[in-house]
Amino acid sequence: MVSVEEWIQARRGLRLGQRLSGTVTAVPNPGATGIFIDIGLTVVGFVDVLLLPAAAERWPTVGTVAEFEVWWADARPQVRLKPVERQFLREDFDEWLAQWRPGWPETVFEICRVPGREGSLGLG
Repeated sequence: MVSVEEWIQARRGLRLGQRLSGTVTAVPNPGATGIFIDIGLTVVGFVDVLLLPAAAERWPTVGTVAEFEVWWADARPQVRLKPVERQFLREDFDEWLAQWRPGWPETVFEICRVPGREGSLGLG
């Protein structure tokens, strides 16, 4: 577990939309939770089930190396990621994105902020 100070330090260099190469390290509950990604930082990366294909057999498996974008981060010491490769995204991603995150990609490369938390990552 990383300390608050380590998390603050790790996220200082991160920007929304920043691309990171990572390796899938765990798929704990295929089709229900998401996947964990080693992105070479002191904190773990995570891709939420909402961004992944409906069919879990289309999810990247443990050991898969792929490109990810920084999608979200908040006070929790975890970087939320979005797969870059379309094969690893939900089938209706463009429509879903327009409904739930209409500012993307205009917010790309902005520092992510959590309201009331200076230097934190997240939308708000």
